[in-house]
Amino acid sequence: MARMFRVLGFWTLVIALMAFAGDMFEFSMLFFMQTAVFFLLGYLNFTERTYMLMFWGYMILAFLGFTYWTVFEMGIPV
Repeated sequence: MARMFRVLGFWTLVIALMAFAGDMFEFSMLFFMQTAVFFLLGYLNFTERTYMLMFWGYMILAFLGFTYWTVFEMGIPV
């Protein structure tokens, strides 16, 4: 399970580099931070249950953040 967090770190790094190349600096910094966190968690060797709980917590936080941003920050298109 720890290896999957390193895989998530790899893919977030790929997304961050593409966003950085596309001049989306805030977006790329968000994904660079996620990359660092995923790699750090991947090398801490927690139990599989702990990794699953952390992943579910991450998914809930990400979906709530995405929903908040799309509903309240982006506004209604005209």
